[in-house]
Order: sequence, then structure tokens, then C-alpha cells
Amino acid sequence: MTFLLMALFVITAGGAVFAFSGGNDTAKKRVAAVARPEGKARGRAATPQQDAAARRKNVAVMLKDIEKNKQREKPTLRRRLEQAGFFKTSPRAYWITSAILGLSAGFTALVTGQKPLVIGLAIFAIGLGFPRWVLGFLARRRMKKFTTHFATAIDVIVRSVRSGLPVNEALRIVAKESPEPVRSEFNKLVEGLKVGVTMEQGLVRMRESMPTSEVGFFAIVMTIQSKAGGNLSEALGNLASVLRDRKRLQGKIQAMSSEAKASAMIIGSLPPAVMGLVYLTTPGYMKVLFTERMGNLLLAGCVLWMSIGCLVMRKMINFKH
Repeated sequence: MTFLLMALFVITAGGAVFAFSGGNDTAKKRVAAVARPEGKARGRAATPQQDAAARRKNVAVMLKDIEKNKQREKPTLRRRLEQAGFFKTSPRAYWITSAILGLSAGFTALVTGQKPLVIGLAIFAIGLGFPRWVLGFLARRRMKKFTTHFATAIDVIVRSVRSGLPVNEALRIVAKESPEPVRSEFNKLVEGLKVGVTMEQGLVRMRESMPTSEVGFFAIVMTIQSKAGGNLSEALGNLASVLRDRKRLQGKIQAMSSEAKASAMIIGSLPPAVMGLVYLTTPGYMKVLFTERMGNLLLAGCVLWMSIGCLVMRKMINFKH
């Protein structure tokens, strides 16, 4: 036992030395190797096309880093309502609506003669689960629509800045001409700048209202430009190019996985559809699953395994890009 403890101690110490050896020099070398264009890494001057490709690659890497380093803190209910587009809805109205839905579901289950457990589950699912699912669905749909039009809005800013307009005027043009929800988000940013809110504070609020990696990188670029200056049009142009490349890749992935998604939908819907048809034709044959204890256990097992199968198929056909 003593020999084993000593061996484990030596292995642990060696791993610690190996992990922390090299210091900042090793980290600096890795950063320099990643940031250096391909042509320079091989000992020759990089062409402008290679420099542009390297910058776009760096933008893509930074977007992935932003996605990985998202804050895991749960947003407040007020923030979730804003993300879903309910700017004028208060949390109190949300809870009142949830309570009405839950009580309605419980009353319906009580009238139909359900058991107390079923009544409680109905109140919990409809009163708490369903409103939260609706908020999440609307927020995801709004973020997807925002990302679709965000590249065009960035192009408007780039052209405006290159033509000599100030940044605030370029943002005002986007707030007037862009479709929703880009218009509302930039409108809030412009209105905040009018009343004395700094660019950094306005972008933080925009990031909270629209928590996407694209908005996070846009906020970083605009904040650095407002404090230290720099070529804003070039940075935003690279961001717009990366966004279009990501959209193009997403469309290609959807086209390639459409057959698998259709097969998964058919396979997942067959058992409930067949069960419903059998119940309509011969109800007595299916009533055993609902009246007998063993039938209830079999039905619960079927629901469990079908859910696991659907989740596995969903995991197989969803690709991260």
C-alpha cells in the first residue's frame, strides 16, 4: 500500500510539472502560431488574399470561443420575456396567465374524472412547463431570425462608415431600414445613445436581450473601436463574411440531413399512429393498457423507450457547425 501511494504521488507530481512547464513562453508561441498567417508561418510574405482569409478564420475562431464561454447563469424572467419579444409584458402578467392555464387544465382533468395524480401532473405541466416552453421556443425563433438579417445590417454599417458617415448615424440607418427583430434591437441601442448611455453599456444591454455569439463579437468590435480606434469597416466586413459562410454551411447541413430527419419523423410517429388506429377500430383490445396495472406499466415502458429513441435520433440528425 505504501509503495502504491508513493507511485501515485510521483505520477501526480510529474503530471503537475508537465502541465505547468513552459510558462508563458509556450502559451505565447501557441498564440503566435495560431495568429500568424499561413504564408508567414512558412517563411514567406502572405498575400492580401491570405491575410483576408486568415482574418476571417480568426473571426470564426473567436465566434466559437464566445459560444463556448457563454455565461451559464439563468436569465431572469423579465429578460426571458424580452428575448421572446414580449417587451410590454410584465412578469406578473406571465404568472397570472400561467396560473389561469394551470387551473383550467386541472379543472378539465377533474371534470373528466381523472385521478388526483393526473390532475396534479396536468396543473404542473400546463401551468409551469408549457409557458416556459413557449417562451423558449419564441426566443429561439427570434434569435434565428435576428441572425438571418444581422449580416445585412452589418453590411449597411460597413458601407455607411466607408462613405464617411459616423457610427451613430450608421446605427440609426440600421434601426430605421432593417426588418424585425434587428430593427427593434438597434432602435433600443440608438435610443439609449441619445439619452447618454455609453456605447459599451448599450451593447451590453443588446447582448443580454439577444444572447448570440454574433452579437457578442459585434459588441467586442464596437467597444474596442470606441475606446482604442481602428479599422471598424474591415473588422465588421470580416464578421459579415463569416456570418454568411455559417449560414451557407447551415443550409448545406439541412439539405444533407433532410432525408434522415424525414425517416426519424416517420419512425417516431408510427407507434402512436398505429396505437390510435387500433384504439379506434377495436377499443376493447386497447383498454387493457389503461385499466390493468400491468398494462399501465407496459404503456409507461413504451413511452420511456420511445422517448429515448426519439432523443437518440434527434441527437444523430442534429449537427453542430
